[in-house]
Amino acid sequence: MEELPVPHNIKISNITCDSFKISWDMDSKSKDRITHYFIDLNKKENKNSNKFKHKDVPTKLVAKAVPLPMTVRGHWFLSPRTEYTVAVQTASKQVDGDYVVSEWSEIIEFCTADYSKVHLTQLMEKAEAIAGRMLKFSVFYRNQHKEYFDYTREHYGNVMQPSPKDNSGSHGSPISAKLEGVFFSCNTEFNTGKPPQDSPYGRYRVEIPAEKLFNPNTNLYFGDFYCMYTAYHYVILVLAPMGSPGDEFCKQRLPQLSLHDNKFLTCTQDENGLVFHHAQDVILEVIYTDPVDLSMGTVAEIIGHQLMSLSTANAKKDPSCKTCNISVGR
Repeated sequence: MEELPVPHNIKISNITCDSFKISWDMDSKSKDRITHYFIDLNKKENKNSNKFKHKDVPTKLVAKAVPLPMTVRGHWFLSPRTEYTVAVQTASKQVDGDYVVSEWSEIIEFCTADYSKVHLTQLMEKAEAIAGRMLKFSVFYRNQHKEYFDYTREHYGNVMQPSPKDNSGSHGSPISAKLEGVFFSCNTEFNTGKPPQDSPYGRYRVEIPAEKLFNPNTNLYFGDFYCMYTAYHYVILVLAPMGSPGDEFCKQRLPQLSLHDNKFLTCTQDENGLVFHHAQDVILEVIYTDPVDLSMGTVAEIIGHQLMSLSTANAKKDPSCKTCNISVGR
């Protein structure tokens, strides 16, 4: 019996955060005997596992031979933004139920995509369900060490520079390590209406009047929703001046929110001017995508404590939390 054709020239296309299409070329001889494809998928760190395979060892996915390209979706819990390796065999199912298989193909590497706007909208809807009532606020604030503010004054002419967002939050977030901005908080203590006296990020705080950063010339985007194995949940929002590079980046990747009608952060107008509210039951992390001059606000030392345990720097999202995970990769 002639050997089955070995797949070659493998192509991966239509990659999303939890699916992809795969196709390959193969010799026409014995092609009509192929009944199934065996597909072996591994995270890239395990790519050497294939060299231990014998050609009759069962593999991870047995798929009926369908016209190529074949969509791979839901067979594994693919993680977004993750490097994988894939190899393929052709197979022929025998009368006794066993398979005759070809040699393994070459190993191909690819990386899954970030969450799409559809996935982020699902995440946003979960966040909306727990956001709670809205509280009034008047300033955005940013805590850092004294050295940060001294360096900003000396080397950047008093202007806080955007920096890349870290890898905290959802692994599939399209803003992680890609979007640059200046990071602010806006949550207040419900009994005082003012920023909390404590901070995870440093003993010095700049407070900027809310209207300087959030006004009708700003676009607002939903960025992420996550927790860190605690009862607290965090929502990341992005404020981008209209037409700025940050605005163009977000417009392509993130759900846009109405400034005056959303569950997280609003800017409305009354007879006295702009009025601002934030959600009470989530901790908001706000990224402003342009540089921010310290002269727009005031810098002072906080009177509370520095609570390092509450820092979200590069924090890993709890993949088991039912509140803040959606049904695709984490």
